[in-house]
Amino acid sequence: MATFRTERDSMGELKVPADALYGAQTQRAIDNFPISGLAMPREFIRALGLIKSAAAQANADLGHLKKAPARAIRKAAERVAKGEYDAHFPIDVFQTGSGTSTNMNANEVIAHLCANAGTPVHPNDDVNNGQSSNDVIPTAIHVSAVLAVSERLLPALAHLRKTIDGRARELRKVAKTGRTHLMDAMPVTFGQELAGWSAQVKSASDRLADSLKRMRRLPQGGTAVGTGINADPELGPRIAAELTKMTGVRFDSADNYFEGIGAQDAAVEVSGQLKALACALMKIANDLRWMNSGPLAGLGEIELPALQPGSSIMPGKVNPVIPEAVAMVCAQVIGNDATITVAGQSGNFQLNVMLPVIALNLLQSVELLTNSSRLLADKAIAGFKVRQDRIREALDRNPILVTALNGVIGYDKGAATAKQAYREGRPIMEVALETTGLAEAELKALLDPLSLTRGGVHEG
Repeated sequence: MATFRTERDSMGELKVPADALYGAQTQRAIDNFPISGLAMPREFIRALGLIKSAAAQANADLGHLKKAPARAIRKAAERVAKGEYDAHFPIDVFQTGSGTSTNMNANEVIAHLCANAGTPVHPNDDVNNGQSSNDVIPTAIHVSAVLAVSERLLPALAHLRKTIDGRARELRKVAKTGRTHLMDAMPVTFGQELAGWSAQVKSASDRLADSLKRMRRLPQGGTAVGTGINADPELGPRIAAELTKMTGVRFDSADNYFEGIGAQDAAVEVSGQLKALACALMKIANDLRWMNSGPLAGLGEIELPALQPGSSIMPGKVNPVIPEAVAMVCAQVIGNDATITVAGQSGNFQLNVMLPVIALNLLQSVELLTNSSRLLADKAIAGFKVRQDRIREALDRNPILVTALNGVIGYDKGAATAKQAYREGRPIMEVALETTGLAEAELKALLDPLSLTRGGVHEG
């Protein structure tokens, strides 16, 4: 049978598992919110540990905490940040909207670790010195999101773009049928098509980096309602400076604490940029799926790497599993953004009361996009093979190439030539020889697919 110990808080006594590092307030939250089984994300707990460590140092420097307890708190908090005690952060995401339960969870765990190491500290008076859940939790959202995007997502996007650019250079002279409305259009090169993907990824990265400027502004120091009650006026700026020193990523103290505590506009902005990235990745994934379709009855332009059997009943079937997984990630991220948007509207006067669910969805979106970007690069784009025979066949039979003759034979004659080629199922070159009166050499020059990918006017 499980053994318990008795802990006490302002509401009285409560039994807590004997080996738990948390105390009564955490246990009350465990009992009160048996909802989803989802705990706060790893990156968020990391940020909490970093904030508690930075606060201890700042308070010691300002003379509000003695050096010995400050050192003990820092050591314990940094172990929390590293993930050594994640099992002692079991509170459900769907809890009090301020995240007070999770802040107290951190305070209690750190206090117990300090006591076990021989330096007793108080979870509220010492670990939470100069702080409130109302500024700690919004700050943790900002810190965790900035670190996750800076350290993981942006490098993953850089890797994806580098992979795309490498394939674009390799295939810069391979012409293929362009498509608008999913219908045959003028030729493009694979290099041009992939360069469009690369530009989407770069734009998404640039937008994300710009949005982090607002996320770097931390409301720590505003305490309960934004006025900074019970906190040294220098505490917020010093915590931001300490976090910058600890992580190597810049953080600033917010100019207005009321904004950072009462609203989550910066998180909503970042989520919107993650949604825009999801839209870009969805487009790339679906392009790959279309290009890979077939291999006989679809477009069959490329062959994606074969990663696993595609059917439990159809032998030999292979499916585009990585683009499909990426597309599902994108759908999830778009849904997460809808949740964050609703949660961002839930600031009432001096506090937003949907902070934990914002943290969950924002960090999940970053993680999903990080992992799927690398998979898309390494297991789909890097290794697809171009089916030159299918591409050439489609180009030769594409009546839309007649567009290149507009300046020579005019639109009406070009339309008639294209329709005849469609109707008779013949190559456009063959029909144009009969309808235009142009010499074969001239037609070959005018209808050369690769030259048509360079744009401009093609005249005889």
